[in-house]
Amino acid sequence: MVRPGFVLDVDDRTPPVLVASGDTFRLERLPVGARVVYPADSLPAVHADEAIAAALDHPTDSEPLAARLRPGMRLTITFDDNTVPVPGMTAPDLRAAVIEAVLGRAADAGVDDVALIAAIGLNRRQTPAELRTLVGERVFRSFHADGLLTDHDAEDAEELTELGTVGELTVAVNRRVAASDLVVHVHLVTSPTGGGAAAVLTGLGAAATLAGLGAEDADPATAGEAAQLVASSVPLFSVEVVLDANVFPEPFGFLAKREWEWSVKDQARWFGLRRATEAVTSATLRRRVLGRLNAPWHPVGIVGGDPTATAAAGAELVTAQQRVEVSGQADVGIVGVPGRTPYSVDCPTNPVLAAWAGLVRALGAHTGTPLVREGGALIVFHPLGGDFSPLFHPSYVDFFAEVLGATTDPVRISADFEKKFATDPWYAHLYRTSHAFHGLHPVHRWYEIAHATAHLGDVVWVGADRANAERLGFRAASTLADALEIVSSSVGRSPSITYLHTPPQILLDVS
Repeated sequence: MVRPGFVLDVDDRTPPVLVASGDTFRLERLPVGARVVYPADSLPAVHADEAIAAALDHPTDSEPLAARLRPGMRLTITFDDNTVPVPGMTAPDLRAAVIEAVLGRAADAGVDDVALIAAIGLNRRQTPAELRTLVGERVFRSFHADGLLTDHDAEDAEELTELGTVGELTVAVNRRVAASDLVVHVHLVTSPTGGGAAAVLTGLGAAATLAGLGAEDADPATAGEAAQLVASSVPLFSVEVVLDANVFPEPFGFLAKREWEWSVKDQARWFGLRRATEAVTSATLRRRVLGRLNAPWHPVGIVGGDPTATAAAGAELVTAQQRVEVSGQADVGIVGVPGRTPYSVDCPTNPVLAAWAGLVRALGAHTGTPLVREGGALIVFHPLGGDFSPLFHPSYVDFFAEVLGATTDPVRISADFEKKFATDPWYAHLYRTSHAFHGLHPVHRWYEIAHATAHLGDVVWVGADRANAERLGFRAASTLADALEIVSSSVGRSPSITYLHTPPQILLDVS
């Protein structure tokens, strides 16, 4: 029996709780009466090879994969990029295992026209080393040198084709995908949304299409209709791999434990980890040290077949793993932002991405009712350092300096700045030829941030650079006590307080 999530009421015997804050962790003593929402334990892992075989040979609402393969056909295998964090180098990536199984069945069926495409969407191109990790050494050696293992290019007009329109939105996707007799898409599931045909659209759509889907005034229904158009136009076989929630490897598994369960050995390990991170003054080296705290992913379930059915099955399983019931909204929410986000692999987490990780990824994961009430306050732990990756995030540099220096209003950003970031030839050049995120990437993240915080009365960052917090439109405090004092003017002196103990991810079901 998997232990479910738990909501702890803090009393005077409750030990300090662990809080992520950028490239460090800290212990914070919460006020008596506050609540701590702990994630559920991970569902038990399944045997990867057996689960992959079952997903391909006994799929949902589809013929077996082998029955859909034939000599002379055009097969395209698409897969998520490393915005779904890759495992440690000690274990093969789950994408590689699925892709090898698909290729084995294709070879048995006599299929010789095969291409592999990383579904990066508006994310950055993968380096050859990253592609090798994602698809495995054997697949990389067989396909990359011949140009058959590539990154999707959302700006390459010659390699895009239109599928139709949804309202005023033109839906265009990768030409190879649209012209294939079968597309097998491998998607790693970490949230209840975005699977099936939606994952194909966001990963393999044209920049103009994705710009419309991510616009400030975009209708959420349009994204669903566009995904349905993809599902009806492209012969898809989806493979949804639901990942476990064991995000910390041994001997650092105690970081996901409830603090009163720490053993003497766990406490010693915490002391050693804290001393080690304090002793490392280089931010780059500290990121590398903490980057080793990522456990290899294991599947808790794999389902293949019809994209709509597989997306529903994957969402149901990940919801069962992440869902935690919480009684009532809070006046004040508290979250910690870890040093690594999906969009800052092997680089600094800039202030915009830190805000996205705390306000959208952590706080925005709920079943319909947000954790913090209308007009409530949010307290976030992160230093909001000013380091940016010039290689990966050049458009973020300009967005933070120029756009947020002028306004944080998403409506004004949409009217006055979005077109420049969408069409700037330098951003497009860096996206297509280097390893930069698309110029629209920071704009879309900011729209998501603005939507997540629209109902909040105050957002305060603990331990943050004050100038950077102010540029984001927020306030900064030195300590949790100072932050609670700042928000007391809007939530009172005795607010209800709830802290989200993440990672791993929590899907809040607030009654």
